[in-house]
Amino acid sequence: MSSVSATRALGSSIPYAVSKAAVNHMTRLLASQLGPAVRVNAIAPGLIDTPWYEGEDQVWESSREWITQNTPLRRVGTPEDVAEAALYLVDAAYTTGDVLTVDGGRHVV
Repeated sequence: MSSVSATRALGSSIPYAVSKAAVNHMTRLLASQLGPAVRVNAIAPGLIDTPWYEGEDQVWESSREWITQNTPLRRVGTPEDVAEAALYLVDAAYTTGDVLTVDGGRHVV
């Protein structure tokens, strides 16, 4: 698992963002070394509505509102969105070395 924090220089702590950037690079390196026997991909979610945000009402609500207004799909992600991306990669037999962004299109704006 990666994160959009690996490619966007805002929002997260520096150690977290750098560790996720390392996951992206490691994904590509492993894919180049382990193919064709093994496919290696990562998923980079954006803001996902999880129990981690419970108790963060004011901060979470302002983040949710901002994401909803500034993301092409006009909503925050769900754990089911990330699970669907994982299932896609399981069946994507000709995909390796990819980091699949799951952020409702936020990375294009």
